[in-house]
Amino acid sequence: MKSAYELAMERFGGDDESEPLSKDQKAEIAEISSKYKAKIAERTIFLEKNIADSLASGDEEGADKIR
Repeated sequence: MKSAYELAMERFGGDDESEPLSKDQKAEIAEISSKYKAKIAERTIFLEKNIADSLASGDEEGADKIR
């Protein structure tokens, strides 16, 4: 009798060897990753500025909401 783990691995193909990514696929993944890292950095800077502005005006509740 097979364990639940073994059945799940069979069902989802966990034992199959994956094909390595091509250079084009790796480049595309790197480009997408870079794009979203930039978006995250941009948003972080924006929110940190809003937090600083809220704290400077004495609005600690507003800063906590932004966090």
